[in-house]
Amino acid sequence: MSFTVAITGRPNVGKSTFFNRLLEQRKAIVDDVSGVTRDRQYGVAEWAGKSFNVIDTGGFVAGSDDVFEREIRKQVHIAVEEANAIIFMCDATTGVTELDNLMADVLRRSDKPVFLVVNKVDNHERLLEASEFYSMGFENIFFISSISGSGTGEILDAVTGLMKEDDSDDKSGEQGLPKFAIIGQPNVGKSSLLNALIGQERTIVSDIAGTTRDTIHTHYNLYNKEFILIDTAGIRRKAKVNEDLEFYSVIRAIKAMDEADVCLLLLDAGKGITAQDLAIFSLAAKKGKGLVVLVNKWDLIEDKQTNTIRDYEKQLKEKLAPFSDVPILFISVTEKQRIFKAVEAALEVYENRTKKVTTSKLNEIMLKAIESYHPPVVRGNAIKIKYVTQLPVHTPTFAFFCNHPDDVKPAYQHYLENQLRMNFDFKGVPIRLFFRKK
Repeated sequence: MSFTVAITGRPNVGKSTFFNRLLEQRKAIVDDVSGVTRDRQYGVAEWAGKSFNVIDTGGFVAGSDDVFEREIRKQVHIAVEEANAIIFMCDATTGVTELDNLMADVLRRSDKPVFLVVNKVDNHERLLEASEFYSMGFENIFFISSISGSGTGEILDAVTGLMKEDDSDDKSGEQGLPKFAIIGQPNVGKSSLLNALIGQERTIVSDIAGTTRDTIHTHYNLYNKEFILIDTAGIRRKAKVNEDLEFYSVIRAIKAMDEADVCLLLLDAGKGITAQDLAIFSLAAKKGKGLVVLVNKWDLIEDKQTNTIRDYEKQLKEKLAPFSDVPILFISVTEKQRIFKAVEAALEVYENRTKKVTTSKLNEIMLKAIESYHPPVVRGNAIKIKYVTQLPVHTPTFAFFCNHPDDVKPAYQHYLENQLRMNFDFKGVPIRLFFRKK
């Protein structure tokens, strides 16, 4: 299970700046997915070789300045319930406010580790003034400046210090069976899909968005197909239905995603793909998970022409670009149309994700492709790629050995990725390319 850290605090204390700084550290090295949105409220941070999920609860509060105590309290409750550790952020320039005290009150009652982070401490005077925060009674207190980044290393050391060895790594769980997670917005039919597949009302389905609660693992073994289905399911108490569902569903999706090999992203045919869906999709791709896109409620689309599916698929792929080599199926859960096709597609993607290509085959095909279209010359240097090999990791990752590894431009990397996809069928699987000095 991946480790999750929530950043909480009242508005305007600098949560988002801090959040962006955490992700930037990783961005500079690992994350080159284009089109990952700027205003997302969650992501993956990496520090000292450990990676963990970060959630900025500030992004989920309605309005910015006129936040009611209730909204804030709700946000803190969600963070406490869902995260492994909490970063509680305050602002040195305003001192301890009434709202800070309210939040601190809730956090002190939780049994999760809380790190009090006092932001905007960028000179010695402010450090002296900030000592009043000790009165809040938190054991772990850090003084930082999000803008300049001073002090962020210490807090990251403290957070990663809580992680166990296995929090960060992928583990293949139950008897090494493929694990599929059903993800998507509230009310697109995730639980109904699970029920349709296993043929029993396992999860309670209702029209209230967000009826499902925790991840449930269902062992599926029918028609000679065997795998684990992860659904974010369970019952939610009525009193809790008006909580911030969007936030819940996002955290749930991330948790389910961390456990899965392949994610089935369910969309509503009537609504198409939303910004939130795209954010979930790119996060899954970044985590190296296999992906299958299922367009549900296709039976409700009126006036279908011969080319409706083809046109819809084309538009979808444009939005998913650059990673558009994914199976897209048009299904109806209620009519049970093509839902078993979806399972077959997921199993194929799982196979693709675990596929190993022999080095001799790889070089035979890829060196020809490189021969027929050479990398562009950079600063007068001709780039020569001599050798390709697949690395022994969970997701298909290839190392290209060449004389100027830093000069291989993204456009050429795309060309190489497309060649790999054309020749070895990695449909539905993100491919990672590394360029190394030979």
